[in-house]
Amino acid sequence: MPNPAPRSPLLQGTLDLLVLKTLARGPRHGYAIARWIEDATDDALRIEEGSLYPALYRMERRGWIDAAWGKSEIGQRIKVYSLTTAGRAQLRAESAQWSHFTAAVAKIVGQP
Repeated sequence: MPNPAPRSPLLQGTLDLLVLKTLARGPRHGYAIARWIEDATDDALRIEEGSLYPALYRMERRGWIDAAWGKSEIGQRIKVYSLTTAGRAQLRAESAQWSHFTAAVAKIVGQP
């Protein structure tokens, strides 16, 4: 039996949920969002810049997150993202959908 891949691809539609959940912990810049997800999943999930930044811009347009310019620890200008009230509502909705989805998959996977 082959060994599982060291990193799993994200299921379609989970990136928004992961980013919203990360920002529920507090404002972060893009790299910090990706890094927190990697750390929290013991590097099982890696968020590539080519996926992350378009998702952040899309969520900002939808009003789920706000962005403001700030400075990094070394004085570089960075964009810091934070969750809005609409984003918190979206997080609740997506979390409920995810729970429903994973429960349904678990029923199938648990079948002999």
